[in-house]
Amino acid sequence: MSLGLRSRLLRCLDESLTAEQRRLPPEELGRLRVVVGSVGLMLLLDLAYLVMIPLYPPAQRAPQVLVLGGSMLVSLGVLVLVRRLRSPLLPSLLLCGSLAVSLLLASLLVEFPGGVMHGVYMLVPLLAVYLLGARRGFVFTALLAFNAAFLHEFVRSGFGQTRPLFAEPITSWGNFMAGLSLLLGWALSWLHGAARDEVHTELRRTLQTLRESEGKLSSLIESTDDVVLSLDARGRLVMANPGAQQLFARMTDGVALVPGNPLLRGCPPALREWVAARGRMALGGQRVRAEVDVLVEGRPRTVDVLFNPVREGERVVGLTLFGRDLTERKRAELQLGEMHRSLLDVSRQAGMAEIATGVLHNVGNTLNSVNVSASLVMERLRDSRVSGLGRAVALLRENESRLGAFLGEDARGRQLPAYLEALSLQLTQERETMQEEMRRLVQSVDHIKSVVSMQQRHARFSGAMEQVAVPALLDDALRLLAVSFDRLGIELRREYAAEVPTVLVDRHKLLQILVNLLSNARHALLEEGVEDRRLTLRVEPRDERLRISVSDNGVGIAPEVVPRLFSQGFTTKKDGHGFGLHASALAAREMGGQLSCASEGRYRGATFTLELPLGKLTPPESRA
Repeated sequence: MSLGLRSRLLRCLDESLTAEQRRLPPEELGRLRVVVGSVGLMLLLDLAYLVMIPLYPPAQRAPQVLVLGGSMLVSLGVLVLVRRLRSPLLPSLLLCGSLAVSLLLASLLVEFPGGVMHGVYMLVPLLAVYLLGARRGFVFTALLAFNAAFLHEFVRSGFGQTRPLFAEPITSWGNFMAGLSLLLGWALSWLHGAARDEVHTELRRTLQTLRESEGKLSSLIESTDDVVLSLDARGRLVMANPGAQQLFARMTDGVALVPGNPLLRGCPPALREWVAARGRMALGGQRVRAEVDVLVEGRPRTVDVLFNPVREGERVVGLTLFGRDLTERKRAELQLGEMHRSLLDVSRQAGMAEIATGVLHNVGNTLNSVNVSASLVMERLRDSRVSGLGRAVALLRENESRLGAFLGEDARGRQLPAYLEALSLQLTQERETMQEEMRRLVQSVDHIKSVVSMQQRHARFSGAMEQVAVPALLDDALRLLAVSFDRLGIELRREYAAEVPTVLVDRHKLLQILVNLLSNARHALLEEGVEDRRLTLRVEPRDERLRISVSDNGVGIAPEVVPRLFSQGFTTKKDGHGFGLHASALAAREMGGQLSCASEGRYRGATFTLELPLGKLTPPESRA
């Protein structure tokens, strides 16, 4: 049946129903339609039988007219009940009951056996099972089956008096098969109804799930600020969410997106061509993603657009557009990049300041030694007995004309040789003392020169990539800290591999990281409650990477703190700024390495490990 004919037929059936009945659930509305349609067919069959009445024997015409008249009256009554009742149950019972009784009476009036096997009998199980259900339908089906198989033969034989029962085996067998066929028809109707109900239940469940999913999807699409559009294969708008409507209105001075119209009507031609070109690619089956610059209320905006094909099987029937405004994100990324560069600059300055502080501390300590040595020299010079030698020379000059008598007879002359001898010994001791102080003074000045030269050397190579010997750089970092670990009661252990290859890195960045790690380890070891202070430095190549470890047995780090150590602004020191480890981690990442930390908990020490890619390495023996 064509769709148009079926629609017209259903409209005709609905005209027999009230407006309230037409709003019933689909199942109940379908039963009312079947009741009305069945009544119409029964009336047509009754009229056809009336036309055939003259062909019956005269003795059977009156009963047949009576049965047909009663059937037609019942059919009209069913139509009246359908109009007055909202539920289809009572009209269905009356319809099935009248049909079963009419067929039963008509069959008893028919002499020849073919009447009891007429195809119209099959209407009873079909209608009864659909309208009333399997159990109620079985009652009407069983009545007609019993009539076809036994009752008709029993009545037509005069209850066994006019002729023997089942005198004609073929006829009796046919009647029995007719009754069995009615039962089989009921069984098939029941199976069909059960399967249909199962399908309908699954369909309702699927539709419910679909409605829920559709509601969630619709809520998601409606609530998002992103642009969501749906187009058909001809580029006409199917759906646009509020985000798309708002963006389009701001782009076109208030023009609305209307379903059924071409997309981007009223937009600049360049934008329409851009969307059309990528839309054709999406309709060809490709998934296209691109960024486009548009003017929104006179200001440039960057929108990321995803063109996604919509398929029905292998056929592309439309496409969806998902757009997101990236302007703020790009601006934030630009600001983040600038902040990152500023952070690196500040971290370098902080590292240089920390190194410079160490240098100044070291130079200051050495200048104290220079000052002490200079003071001792000045004190020795001030207290020197060289003036006594001058007075002795002056005394000799006064008695130059009688020098022999003066040395032999004068009391002062006789003491002068002993005095000169004692003065010579004392001046010799003074010279040795001042030479020792001058040697220390020269050593201190040389130490100042070496520290300043080392700082200048590291600063000169800032930003340049070079082959660096890590053990030597570790020693430089220790000297730059201006700390005597022995004086602080810290045992320093160096556990370097036998052959440590050089690494191609920025010397200044690596020195900054090492100074920061050593400084943190020193602070951890000097905390209260730490005994047997020990700092261990390890350098070893492993798996194409160079591993540098700084381990201490200091206050340690709580497990919940470890994941936050390298975050900007986080610190465990009272006077810390939370910048050193974060800057060190960034510097390590810039060099292609990684900085990590491990600690078993408070007062159980900590180990910071810096891993650097070896890259181009130089064997130790070739560095000479």
